[in-house]
Order: sequence, then C-alpha cells, then structure tokens
Amino acid sequence: MRLLSIASGSSGNSIYIGSDNTHILVDAGISNKKIEEGLKTAGLNGSDINAICITHEHSDHIKGLGVLARKYEIPIYATGDTIYAIKQDMSLGTFSYSLFHEIEKDTDFTVGDIKIKPFHIYHDALDPVGYKFECNGRTAAIATDMGHFDDYIVDNLMNVQNLLLEANHDVRMLETGSYPYYLKRRILSDNGHLSNENCGRLISRILHDDVAHIFLGHLSKENNYPDLAFEAVRCEILQSECPYNPDDFFIDVADRDKPSMIIDLN
Repeated sequence: MRLLSIASGSSGNSIYIGSDNTHILVDAGISNKKIEEGLKTAGLNGSDINAICITHEHSDHIKGLGVLARKYEIPIYATGDTIYAIKQDMSLGTFSYSLFHEIEKDTDFTVGDIKIKPFHIYHDALDPVGYKFECNGRTAAIATDMGHFDDYIVDNLMNVQNLLLEANHDVRMLETGSYPYYLKRRILSDNGHLSNENCGRLISRILHDDVAHIFLGHLSKENNYPDLAFEAVRCEILQSECPYNPDDFFIDVADRDKPSMIIDLN
C-alpha cells in the first residue's frame, strides 16, 4: 500500500491510500482540481479512484465530493447518517445517489484487495468514523476530528503500522486566540478536536515495534504551527511511560494545502 496526504487541515482534507490494484480517497474536502493535482504526484488521476470513504459530513471533508461524483461516478462509502446529511447539503449540487454504499461501524468491508474497518470517533457530526486499512499484511489508519480518545479508539489503532492522526491545536493558542467563546468551547469539548498533547498521549498508547510512519494531520491554521505540533507530540512520547523514543519512528506533519511525500507501506 501507499499513503499520500493530499491536504489535511481545518480548511480541507483529502487522503489517498492504495495498492497496486485498488485506489481509495478518504474524504474530498478540497477542490477537484487540488485532488487531481495531488493524485498526479502518485501517478494517478480521478478516473483511477475506486472508492471515496467519507469520515463525516462537515464541509472540510466533503465540499469537493459533488464534482468528483459527477465527473467520475466513484462509489461513495459512508455511514447511513452521514449519507443522509450529505444528501441535505445543497452546496454539492446533484449527483446520482446510487453511488452511495452504506457502511456500519465496526463492520469490515472490502474494496478491491483492501479490507477496510470503520470505527467510531468522537466528534460533533451525526455518525463520524475513522478508518483502518489492511492489504497484504500491512495496515494503516486515519483518525482525525475527535475530541477525545478512549480504550475503544486505542484498541482500534493498536498494532497499526502506519497512521495519520489529528494534532489540531495548541490549547494555549486556542484559549488566548481570536475565536469566539462558543467556538473555543466546541473545539475543546469531548466532541471537538484533539490537541497536540492529546495526540502525543494517544500515540504513546499505541506505539509498538512495527510502527513505521506517523503523520500528524488536521492542524488548525489559526491555533497551531507545524513545528509546535511536532515538538509537542515528541515531548509527550518522551514523558510517557512507553518504552519508545520519538526518534524510533518516522513522524511528520501533513501539510494543510499541499501533498505530502508518498509513503510506501510495504
């Protein structure tokens, strides 16, 4: 498998994961043009995509979905409540609802040679999920937009070799920043977004000998910096009781508006 973050941030998200035979997008929260430009770095275009897996219905995860669906008629996988919410979003325009495939949390499904497990995440959407992928004995997971984590989240990320996890904000920057009070409360809530420190604590819970690559994603433009997220996560790992050092693994920050390097998961 290969993993490529096309864009990951509060302004839009789309991530590619695929094998030699199967190509999947997780979310389409940026323009079709930017998605196509990102796919080109992996030698692909929109017509190569076999499925779009949607995490939830917020605009930074679906605003490019209508154009992709109309242009390429790509099957769309999402939970029933998320599909319902997408259908209510008039900004996406019209496209065939026959493209929707309803999935259920904690129930595996397959696209080509990739097995996919959706799992619940804690966010203020109707029925949000993260995804775990498996192909030829290699695993990867994508989990952003979660206000907190618990043993259920840890269990779903345990033994995964490659991860893209949310490090959305620095708490102090958010608390002293210009956001209105209600928005600060939303982000800091148990159904909001994961801070840098909590991302590091989650990573410390799931590290193991076979972890290869960790991307920090969904950074806030206003309440975080890539270097700050990177160092905060490293500090949490160093201060934790886990037997690992942050230098034992590849850790990088997924850019908000340009493609990452392509990670070969084989």
